[in-house]
Amino acid sequence: MNKKPLIAGAVLLLAVAAGAWWYTGRKPADTSTLLLYGNVDLRQVSLAFDQAERIDKVNVQEGDHVKAGQVLATLDTRSLQLRVAQAQAQIRVQQQALGRLQSGSRPEEIAQSRAQADAATADAALARQQLERLQSIRQTTAGRAVSQQDLDSAQARVKVAQAQLDSARKGQQLVVSGPRKEDIAQAQAQLDVSNAALALLNHQLSQAELKAPIDAVVRARLMEPGDMASPQRPVFTLAITDPKWVRAYVTETDLGRIKPGMAATIATDSHPDETLNGKVGYISSVAEFTPKTVQTEELRTSLVYEVRVLADDAADRLRLGMPATVRIALAQRGDTASAANGGARP
Repeated sequence: MNKKPLIAGAVLLLAVAAGAWWYTGRKPADTSTLLLYGNVDLRQVSLAFDQAERIDKVNVQEGDHVKAGQVLATLDTRSLQLRVAQAQAQIRVQQQALGRLQSGSRPEEIAQSRAQADAATADAALARQQLERLQSIRQTTAGRAVSQQDLDSAQARVKVAQAQLDSARKGQQLVVSGPRKEDIAQAQAQLDVSNAALALLNHQLSQAELKAPIDAVVRARLMEPGDMASPQRPVFTLAITDPKWVRAYVTETDLGRIKPGMAATIATDSHPDETLNGKVGYISSVAEFTPKTVQTEELRTSLVYEVRVLADDAADRLRLGMPATVRIALAQRGDTASAANGGARP
């Protein structure tokens, strides 16, 4: 009896049975949900002082929650306060000088200048009388009683007295007229420069307090009291807790199935049974190669698009770099309404 046909038939039956079992036991692909894998991401802020000075106090530690405007650290401001006091004293001096110019000449100064002009007038009259007397004597004595040298000296005294009279009269006019407008403007400009310098020092004094620009968590404390701060050396690194998102990557075939605003759920390995609500917030318009830290070696050369899924994390469970699983329900209300309207958009 030939057993080969029986063996071949048995093998065929087993193959058919195995194929039927595999087909009936295989679950159909889930096309209603898009599954993405990514990592938690958030924004960070590096805080540094605007000036070089030694740190006096550091008020917070790593992990502390800080509020916007909270003072995180302060500088030693003793030198800066002395410079502020010096600038204030200089401003007071310049204010007095400007006030003196704006007030003009005092009555006593005007009276003094008038008296000096009167004295110069009298000296000039006396010098002319002496010259006239000498000239008269010389004429009556035919030049024997008065020498030419005495006459020349008298003439010189007249010229000197007249010059002093002219100077006194000009000085009187200046005192009566008061300071020039240009002098007042110059004094005002010097005062403005000093006020600006004081404002700069006060601004630097206010910058001696390092304040949190936004609600955040202290991620790193990089400097301690006594360290020399500078604009190039951050003192803190802050992690901004809102917004948080999961950075994932979607292939081009799935790109058309999602859009911004679609609802999503986020799960992590630390809380696998507790999901967070989220929504698609950003979809990159530029393709890139799959990051090596996200996909396997076989898919590293595939082109994908970055997707950011914003997370509603009121309990602050997500941490920077934490792996997360994102599920996006593809059949959402907006898609159903579009399908009912034939895909028309308003």
